[in-house]
Amino acid sequence: MTTSAPVSLPKRTLGRCGITVPAVGIGCWGIGGPAENLGLPMGWSTGASPETAAAGLETAWQMGARLFDTADVYGHGRSERLLGDLVAQVPREEIVLVSKVGYFAGTAPHGFDPWHMRHQLEQTLDNLRSSYLDVYFLHHSDFGEDDRWLEPAVEAMHSFQREGLIRAVGMRGPHRFARDRLTVAVDQRGDKIARFQAVFDKVRPEVLAVRDHLLSPAARSEGFFAFAKKHRVGVLINKPLAQGLLTGAYDPAAMPLIGAGDHRSRKRWFTPAAVEVITEGLNELRGLVGWRREDLIHIALWACLDRYDQAAVLVGFTTLEQVAMNLSAVGAPPHPEVIDQARTIMGQVQARLDAQGEVFTDETVRERQ
Repeated sequence: MTTSAPVSLPKRTLGRCGITVPAVGIGCWGIGGPAENLGLPMGWSTGASPETAAAGLETAWQMGARLFDTADVYGHGRSERLLGDLVAQVPREEIVLVSKVGYFAGTAPHGFDPWHMRHQLEQTLDNLRSSYLDVYFLHHSDFGEDDRWLEPAVEAMHSFQREGLIRAVGMRGPHRFARDRLTVAVDQRGDKIARFQAVFDKVRPEVLAVRDHLLSPAARSEGFFAFAKKHRVGVLINKPLAQGLLTGAYDPAAMPLIGAGDHRSRKRWFTPAAVEVITEGLNELRGLVGWRREDLIHIALWACLDRYDQAAVLVGFTTLEQVAMNLSAVGAPPHPEVIDQARTIMGQVQARLDAQGEVFTDETVRERQ
């Protein structure tokens, strides 16, 4: 195992389930590599090699990361297996493992068929070399026509918990089913917040997952975290760096080649026009917090962590350098006024993107132009 200097990471308790984790965890979507599912690109064409993934996971562990998040659909098991290589090297009771089920249906009639869910859980545990998961998520909220699979899926999750196969049940915050974002017209989509609340009441989760970052609409973020606090649930915040867009990693004049099987190929934020607007905002933000990439990462992470004291953020990686930089950049929290100013600056960026005629959010799914 590699040896890297540990960093000081604040601790967070994930709501009433009582699971305590460092405030920054490692998202393992990127190391799954390119993948197709539901007829859509769902992975990362610039994913890490197995060697880089192993070194990155080990470096994260050495630096103090203890929370690792993956899913059965990330590389169709590749991400879980790579993470399992780390699990085999460390004390199981010291690592918090999170995975998800539902987006990969295989030969089952639906991803939430309870027999299929049990099979997927067993395969996930085998991949991760563990006898249990700390948190198991329902990966989306499409339970088939007339919610046929909702109650069976909920019963399956709570059965897994009673059997000691999982410690806590998780579900996604308000979101769109991936395929619906592309195939359902905007004016025909239902209210995703009402949908989330209805499913929440049936699932009774202890942990929620939500996409949140400096470019997220303020009202949506405030409402969600108030809801989480009211119900005493923990929150895992994904995409706090907007998948690199908030770190200055993208140059509108030299965009990276996004290959087959990469979800970014169907998202409007990863186009030169959107990146140019975001870059202008980042330059203003740099004037507030500093010009190093670490300065941008620091404010982006704390803008999320400041939302709720029972939330942790998940940062992904495809290079070893990203792991070291993301964890070392956490540091002490900025002054609240600095966080407020950062939110104002990037909120204006969101408004500019909206004004272009298409709402550029990282959940918008359209054919890339």
